[in-house]
Amino acid sequence: MAALLKSLLAASEKAAHIAQLCRQEEALFSLLIEEKRGAEKNKKFLQDFKTLADVLIQEVIKHDVGKEFPELEDHILGEESNKFENGLGETVVVQVCPTQEDTAALLQKILDRNQTAADLLAAAIHQEVVLSDPAVDEMAVEISTENIAVWIDPIDSTNQYIRGRGHVMPVDGIYPSGLRSALVLIGVYDRHSGEPVLGIINEPFFQEDPQTHRWQSKYHWGISYKGTNLSSLSQPPLRTSPRVVLSSNEKPALQKALAPLYGEQLYFASGAGYKMLCVALGLADAYVLSEGSTFKWDSCGPHAILRALGGGIVDFLLSLQAWRAGQHKELPGLTYNKPAEGSVGAERWANQGGLVAYISQEHLKAVMATLVAAKDAF
Repeated sequence: MAALLKSLLAASEKAAHIAQLCRQEEALFSLLIEEKRGAEKNKKFLQDFKTLADVLIQEVIKHDVGKEFPELEDHILGEESNKFENGLGETVVVQVCPTQEDTAALLQKILDRNQTAADLLAAAIHQEVVLSDPAVDEMAVEISTENIAVWIDPIDSTNQYIRGRGHVMPVDGIYPSGLRSALVLIGVYDRHSGEPVLGIINEPFFQEDPQTHRWQSKYHWGISYKGTNLSSLSQPPLRTSPRVVLSSNEKPALQKALAPLYGEQLYFASGAGYKMLCVALGLADAYVLSEGSTFKWDSCGPHAILRALGGGIVDFLLSLQAWRAGQHKELPGLTYNKPAEGSVGAERWANQGGLVAYISQEHLKAVMATLVAAKDAF
């Protein structure tokens, strides 16, 4: 497991560098947007974009991890199609080529023959990342790679990545929007049970260097497997005054239903992965979402980290039903191995019942009891 975690962390660091490069080079960034259409479009947004950065990051992680662990190559899944259409109407299959020169030549076709941009990206794709992390090196957990699969969200909150501002003031530590909500998410799950076992969240835009004005990344990881729980994070203490983080467009009915528990401690932020990170970091005790607007690639990695810290993520609607029926233990958690029946496109992998991400069992129980007490709100 140490070798797999180290490989995934190195891939996430390379992904973070690509995300930074694409966002910092304005001339490059303006070339990297293509509107999603049809079944790929997220119903939550009037405009939803697939960026070349998304596709590149996804394919780099598949390539680098698949090269080291060939048995995983066909089980590394992502949000994006690896087909990209350039300004000339040509469809190009994005992939990592054997050499940096070959990759640059392929990228030129996408970037309207822009050699400078292609060379910058190819260099980032083929760079060697040397990861030094004693905590990872010393880990002794064994997980068979024959029974697992990987979900990738190359850039969570792509809309914020495209439009986000680097300097957004946080409210009590939670950033409402901006580049901080754009994360690289990697989740590993058991192919048989669907349970998350390993998660990585990389913050490409964690901190800006005041000297170079370049962003520095930061990663977090967690493992929850057969009773073993390890994480780069420490379990945050319970708050005396609990708080919840919500989507900015969450239903007013949910906000009203949660008021008896949280009072005015309702916070709003962009990016599903970022809101889950806020819970893992102890900036919020829960993230509640009443709609099916997140996907398996959004939640798998954060879910594993939360499990490692004593929390988790449950299905919002199924858990409400279970609680009303008197089942207050082992609420239905999200799983990651089966598509939703009767759905097509990206919706096959949506968390259709909504979700509750929580940092402790005590707080999950408080959330469920408060929601059920709201009677017919849901």
